[in-house]
Amino acid sequence: MNAAAPGIAEFTRALPLRAVRHGRKPPAWLVAAAVLVSAASLLPLAFVVGVTLQTGWPTVVALVLRPRVGELLVNTLLLAVLTVPLCALLGIALAWLTECSDLPGRRAWALLATAPLAVPAFVHSYAWVSLIPSINGLFAGVLISVLAYFPFLYLPTAAALRRLNPGLEDVAASLGIKPWQAFFRVVLPQLRLAVWGGALLVGLHLLAEYGLYALIRFDTFTTAIFDQFQSSFNGPAANMLAGVLVLLCLGLLTLEAGTRGRARYAHVGAGNARMLRRQHLSGRTAIVCLLLPTLVTVLALGVPLVTLARWLVAGGAGVWRLNEIAPALGQTLALAGVGAILTTCAAIPIAWLSIRSPRRLQRALEACNYVTSSLPGIVVALALVTITIRAVPAIYQTLVTVLLAYLLMFLPRALISLRAGIAQAPEELENVARSLGRSPAQALWSVTLRLAAPGMAAGAALVFLAITNELTATLLLAPSGTYTLATGFWSLTSEFDFAAAAPYALIMVLLSLPLTWLLYQQSKRMAGR
Repeated sequence: MNAAAPGIAEFTRALPLRAVRHGRKPPAWLVAAAVLVSAASLLPLAFVVGVTLQTGWPTVVALVLRPRVGELLVNTLLLAVLTVPLCALLGIALAWLTECSDLPGRRAWALLATAPLAVPAFVHSYAWVSLIPSINGLFAGVLISVLAYFPFLYLPTAAALRRLNPGLEDVAASLGIKPWQAFFRVVLPQLRLAVWGGALLVGLHLLAEYGLYALIRFDTFTTAIFDQFQSSFNGPAANMLAGVLVLLCLGLLTLEAGTRGRARYAHVGAGNARMLRRQHLSGRTAIVCLLLPTLVTVLALGVPLVTLARWLVAGGAGVWRLNEIAPALGQTLALAGVGAILTTCAAIPIAWLSIRSPRRLQRALEACNYVTSSLPGIVVALALVTITIRAVPAIYQTLVTVLLAYLLMFLPRALISLRAGIAQAPEELENVARSLGRSPAQALWSVTLRLAAPGMAAGAALVFLAITNELTATLLLAPSGTYTLATGFWSLTSEFDFAAAAPYALIMVLLSLPLTWLLYQQSKRMAGR
């Protein structure tokens, strides 16, 4: 392969300029496909704007300025203000212990800090309600949210610490700055992007989550929208609550973009290729530092797993109703498989254009998908309910609508991995294929996508596992007779049959384990390890 590289380079330099630079003029059909996908991604935002205009300003004001909306807003803001900083503190502390100290068993603790992602958020809530039936309200919401979502801050922070130049701390030490002062003055500012990105992800999850808060009877916009929809079926009140929720999500995106700063986080030059000097922990300090990951593991993993084991033992063989579980598993795998394939294919035009032809239009098309994916699933579901009823009733409450919702919600998961794969496929090889008579579609399929196959597979796996645990949109959009693991679990917990729900939860956890491992490995690759 290495020997052939100079020959390919010489051949591509000898090609006509038009062939070599073909990537700068993307095929019209590829642009059209990207525009179509991005236009579809704007449906939820168009729904919110359209319903607001149709409802009329006086009605909008009356619905939005109700005391109930103020109560939900206070609950949501308190939840975010308390949960996000706690997740940041916990994620940074665990990242420092596993990456910058000689904590005993730090590799195992690093994996255990990622593992709570394998447990769906509503299963965390189910476990705590089973353990403490009286648990509810804001305290319960903050506790369970922190345990379920802190890995979203731990993973990027740990990856950033692995990439950190050890020379920065050496310079600080040479200036007489103590180690703990160096962490706050030198290391922590370098983690700003990672912490801000993780905090944004946690905040968006808090706004979108339904099952976790419904089980502990803590009212948020998502739970209120779902209840309003069930009582009045797509009435103006539910739509206006969805509009407020969209504004909160867009506000979070704006806040993160405006506060990330413009500081430089890269150093010039190769730097010193040496290992990070780990802080030595001894005596009481080591014991105290071991207590933190131990406590987090017990609360975030021990409680769900022990609760599941208790319910499975208490229910005995009778809870394994294979005549119900097997169809639920089959439908879940079928929906997740088809959804992952469709979403990955839809991401191909946008990913190719963002790498091969990064112009303003292409960047705008890509941004549309990221903004829409930040909206809660219940807003996407409400939008599709309204649009299908009014415009295309033939697909209302069909699998087509469900799969479209999955595409809109999870396309960025496939897009990010696919972009990385296409970026690693040399553009010259695609140009060579074109010069040999292949059409743009044939060159894309036979050369670029084959080389980008690992990235495609990773993106498809992320989408597959996200669909496996999706609850809200499936509950609202799925046709009668659809019975997935998540909806089956939710139906049984709504009837307080926690023992019968345990097998569904266990299977979802087992299916989510590959996602946890994949995210852990990706965080290590981000740091070049």
